[in-house]
Amino acid sequence: MKLGSGPLIELRRLHRYFGQTQAVQDVSFEVAAGQVMGYIGPNGAGKTTSMRILATLDVPTKGDAFVDGFSVVNDPDRARARLGFMPDYFGTYANVNVWEYLDFFARAYGLRGKTRLAALDYVMRFTGLDELAEKPMRGLSKGMKQRLCLGRAMIHDPPVLVLDEPAAGLDPRARIQLREMIRQLAAQGKAVLISSHILTELAEMCDVVAIIERGRLLAVGSVEEMVRRQVRQQRRVSVQVLGEIAPVNAWLSSRPEIRQVHANGNTATFVHDGTVEAEADLLAAMIDAGFRVAAFGSVAATLEEVFMQVTEGRVQ
Repeated sequence: MKLGSGPLIELRRLHRYFGQTQAVQDVSFEVAAGQVMGYIGPNGAGKTTSMRILATLDVPTKGDAFVDGFSVVNDPDRARARLGFMPDYFGTYANVNVWEYLDFFARAYGLRGKTRLAALDYVMRFTGLDELAEKPMRGLSKGMKQRLCLGRAMIHDPPVLVLDEPAAGLDPRARIQLREMIRQLAAQGKAVLISSHILTELAEMCDVVAIIERGRLLAVGSVEEMVRRQVRQQRRVSVQVLGEIAPVNAWLSSRPEIRQVHANGNTATFVHDGTVEAEADLLAAMIDAGFRVAAFGSVAATLEEVFMQVTEGRVQ
């Protein structure tokens, strides 16, 4: 592949077997410059295995993976130099502070002199660690440790970032800040592959999503494409009324085109087999029946619903 002519991340018919366990089976996808791909699946689906292969920490049984056009099998040194890997867990070093930790990895990547100092200054400001430069690693909060691990992954300014569960254990503010940092990195032209079990986070930050289960890739596309392709032709509707919800619940449950009616407070949600026009007719019928409707509308399908429909929850 000619450098710069193709995707920054490519998995090409990737397989990885551990004895009789087929951890990754014929997985292929691409991530372009400036894209964030969410990689989702149940525990044991093969996410971490394929990410480790991409990071040159494991080798495929068959197939190949490419980082900025370089094969992880045939040219791992060049692939490794163009990739930053953030594992789901990393250890802390005794008696090492934040600046020393990042400086160690900057030197390991061959950065010298003013280039190294400039990289350290930029990464520490980008991750918000500049005020914690002399703080020992063991004294950092979970969120600050995740920022430090991200800083380590990006210290050599790689075009590709592979992030394995970076939001695990973070509080809401830390997750929002991490999401903003990842979008900024994508805006710089980097390709980002990120795994997470927090699907609402992925839906907001990712351009494309890949769903894997038992080592097999089940679906790839944007969240919108996933919804159109995978969710059945049905609409979830929410209606809020003034007054008691019980009569509304009974009225909705009696209609053949309505299923899965749930009431909460003065709001009812249900699945409606019909078009937008049919929804408008339903609203008119509710008003004609004497219900005082305060709010009415479709509820957008979510990535969680797509995930539950596509996967079966099976492990290997």
